[in-house]
Amino acid sequence: MAGRLEEFFEKSEQIILGGGQEKIEKQHKAGKLTARERIDVLCDEGSFEEFDRFVKHRATSFGLADKAFPADGVVTGIGAVDGRKIAVFSQDFTVQGGSLGEMHAKKIIKVQDMALKLGIPIVGINDSGGARIQEGVDSLFGYGGIFHRNTLSSGVIPQITVICGPCAGGAVYSPAITDFIIMTDRHSQMFITGPQVIKAVTGEETSME
Repeated sequence: MAGRLEEFFEKSEQIILGGGQEKIEKQHKAGKLTARERIDVLCDEGSFEEFDRFVKHRATSFGLADKAFPADGVVTGIGAVDGRKIAVFSQDFTVQGGSLGEMHAKKIIKVQDMALKLGIPIVGINDSGGARIQEGVDSLFGYGGIFHRNTLSSGVIPQITVICGPCAGGAVYSPAITDFIIMTDRHSQMFITGPQVIKAVTGEETSME
């Protein structure tokens, strides 16, 4: 039993590091916090209870079978702000650029359902490049589930989004139909398609802003 517990805590610590110390330092150098640090800042100390830390993707195409994405790139759970319960998810840019795959989406959907069931606000902290294209339609199906719950929650519970990085495509459809969007200064953008796509399609040159 002692050996199993040691293995459990070891795996847990590896997952907490997300994409690894090097990528965490890169995030800090860019003036950004990690997904877990953002939750720590938002929630009352010691109040956050994480869901599904050990979730793994099941994709096998494009070499993903041999790749591990800690917590599948998103931290989810229930916490408190000034003593009031909230549901929260925070995308981890250090893991595949915070891209959304099937299991990533299922974790968000689970916390959305929990917020609706409990009648508490949900806060989404977005830092994502959008759909994880290697997972194809499974990723897009995941977005559909999130959008569906956004509409079911509209007018029922408060939905708050914080944009903390360059969010594109599917990563901004959901925020656009939440109640409040907060964007961090100098580090956040939100757009459906980026400058390179705009240039390829229309010939127009534009900035991230």
